[in-house]
Amino acid sequence: MAYQALYRVWRPQTFGDVVGQEAITTTLRNAVATKQVSHAYLFTGPRGTGKTSCSKILAKAVNCLNPQNGEPCNQCEICQAITEGSLNDVIEIDAASNNGVEQIRDIRDKVKYAPTRAEYKVYIIDEVHMLSTGAFNALLKTLEEPPAKVIFILATTEPQKIPATIISRTQRFDFRRIEASDILKRLEYILRDKDLSYDEEGLRLIAQAAEGGMRDALSILDQALSLNNDQLTLNNALQVTGALDKQQLEDYLQAVIKHNAAQALDNLHQLLTSGRSAMRLTDSIIEVCRDLLLVKTDEQLLDEFDRSLVATTVLEAKDQFSQDQLYKMIDAASKTQQDLHNATHATIYLEVLTVKLCEIMSKQPVAANTVDNSQLQSMQQEIDSLKAQLQKFNNNTQSKTATKKQTTPVKHQKPGTKKIHVDQQKINQILANATRQDLNQVREIWPDLMSMLNVTQKAVMKVSKPVAASNEGIVVAFDYAMWFERVMSNQEMLDMLKDNIDKLLKNDADVVIVAAEDWPQIRQNFLQNHNITAQHSEAKPASTQNPAVAEAKKLFDPDLIELKDD
Repeated sequence: MAYQALYRVWRPQTFGDVVGQEAITTTLRNAVATKQVSHAYLFTGPRGTGKTSCSKILAKAVNCLNPQNGEPCNQCEICQAITEGSLNDVIEIDAASNNGVEQIRDIRDKVKYAPTRAEYKVYIIDEVHMLSTGAFNALLKTLEEPPAKVIFILATTEPQKIPATIISRTQRFDFRRIEASDILKRLEYILRDKDLSYDEEGLRLIAQAAEGGMRDALSILDQALSLNNDQLTLNNALQVTGALDKQQLEDYLQAVIKHNAAQALDNLHQLLTSGRSAMRLTDSIIEVCRDLLLVKTDEQLLDEFDRSLVATTVLEAKDQFSQDQLYKMIDAASKTQQDLHNATHATIYLEVLTVKLCEIMSKQPVAANTVDNSQLQSMQQEIDSLKAQLQKFNNNTQSKTATKKQTTPVKHQKPGTKKIHVDQQKINQILANATRQDLNQVREIWPDLMSMLNVTQKAVMKVSKPVAASNEGIVVAFDYAMWFERVMSNQEMLDMLKDNIDKLLKNDADVVIVAAEDWPQIRQNFLQNHNITAQHSEAKPASTQNPAVAEAKKLFDPDLIELKDD
């Protein structure tokens, strides 16, 4: 038998085999088990995340002669015929090459005939967004009122190109990018089943390079195994993915930290000579800077998988970078990455980037949070002086007005701080119609929003979460004031958030961001202005639910509401 690629051999045959889409597979399995299968489904999501596989599994499950709790048995003649692609009652259509009105009219004419062998006739239309406008119109009536025992399954990577009239006639399931850790577990399972040895670090590189697609991960693994007689080594994984070895990246960054441009350029040339990709280098620089930012903010923000891809010595050097330096390095690497798309001499751009990174490090060699003893003494003297002035002011509170005028300007306002204005009126408009259902809907699409961002934007948005939502807009809170202020000052970032959220929610909603530490007070202001309080009377038993509290819980996450006695 001819060799088959890994992604074909290991295509999921049951819902339980599908990785990273537990919510979808559980819903479909329960629908089959309870015989509540819809007549039309729409599967959307990035490539290689399980859309086509789930379509075939669903076709088998509804037609299986011996189903087991919603799963196909894969042993009966119907299951085997569908797996082999020989059952006439399951029709797979590639809309990219069959996108005309004539092909859809042919389906419409044949759909009225009953299935021949199976219980259901199933039409699987892949890349359905490629259908023409006329073809979509021809499909509308059939989707709305199909004959009995017919199921349509539409799959696409670009749901925004599908007419709303089609989407409204289907049950939509959004497949998400698979977590790198889940991909890693699946790859380990496959290699153990094939009894092949592997380097765990090399396997981690492949899982990361797949960018959320299981099919891509298996294809990369196939290439790496073919390089070294069915054995996965770190070197094979590096060659196939073009990723940087930990040691190579560490040597390069150490030279940058010391702002030694000559050594950094030498390390750069060694990287390129060893076959490393220019785009992978800029990706790695951005990712490492992002990791350092997260670690400097909070050690817990960097998960175990991301931490394993970075040399320990690089993470330990976090105090040698200031946050401003890391921001500038990310911006410089992002700009170079854009230039590389149209560059004919990539090496020149990387050399310029290397010198620029060294220059950034040379301007502020000491981290912003490092203070020497002389500075501490000077600050202590200033504090003592201010205390003395304050004591003098307190002793003369009954003196002349002139004295009061002289001492009044001394206030406890931090120099250089500027309170960023939050649009309370717009927040009130959102909260006035906010519901728990709207908030849950936004939280469901939040991972999809994160997958649409680049590495730099993900680093910023990882510490944010939606806290309130309505048809009018969404309120997003940032855990740290630093990140909130950075996004508020970046109009391009705000526009990007609104555009992507509008695409995912299919509406035109405002996006308002707040600092998490300010959110309780903002929420309380709204509640008070609308005669809603989170207080309850001491005379009431603890078990009695205050109507105002119930109303507040409809608007906000109950975990965020704190009840206090007067």
